[in-house]
Amino acid sequence: MVLLPLESNPDVLNKFIHLLGVPEKWSIVDVYSLENDALVWIPRPVLALILLFPCSEKYYKHAEEENKLIKDKGQVISPDLFYMKQYISNACGTIALIHSVANNVDNIELNDGAIKTLLQESKGKTPEEIGEMLVKADSDSETFKLIAAHQELAMEGQTEANPNEQVNHHFITFIEKQGFLYELDGRKDFPINHGTTTTDTFLEDAAKVCRAFMERDSDDINFTVLALTASDA
Repeated sequence: MVLLPLESNPDVLNKFIHLLGVPEKWSIVDVYSLENDALVWIPRPVLALILLFPCSEKYYKHAEEENKLIKDKGQVISPDLFYMKQYISNACGTIALIHSVANNVDNIELNDGAIKTLLQESKGKTPEEIGEMLVKADSDSETFKLIAAHQELAMEGQTEANPNEQVNHHFITFIEKQGFLYELDGRKDFPINHGTTTTDTFLEDAAKVCRAFMERDSDDINFTVLALTASDA
């Protein structure tokens, strides 16, 4: 299965999450700068930071080295962390949004909808099994609405959608869970623990990791950062 890629457009992404059960008191906003003096203007609390980045040779080299290091040394993974694998091409935007919302249900009182159903039906399943749920979802199931909404909203973007065009950018999510900062990327073997954080320092700590992504590919300006935050009402 190949989907149309989602744009890093807050209007489109907000339609997506609100359609699937996230209350409108929460929304996706652009993060225009990762410097600390600019981050203070983002409405709080910030529940997740979403990064869209170019998939370069430098990125793949770093990811391979990071993967080996973690396998050798191990890492702490919170037992309550929600993590799913990505098996559908161009679904990274949807996976990033699911990761952002699913790991913050203590704050987000989900309405009935596809995300709430996915969380209920995925209890006790492995990340691989949860990823397969999207692949195998029947067209009349609640879970399939995630795929249908993705396709519908991908066509609302400002750029012409082409499922056969190679996509060289990838969405990932950063969240805080039980005192740790996690990078959640459904294409990786496991979540990445980037160290300790708090709800108060999460945004600044996650921004620091995002800046490291940018520094590794400093000759490329095609990065976008978004935040899942309290709506600025």
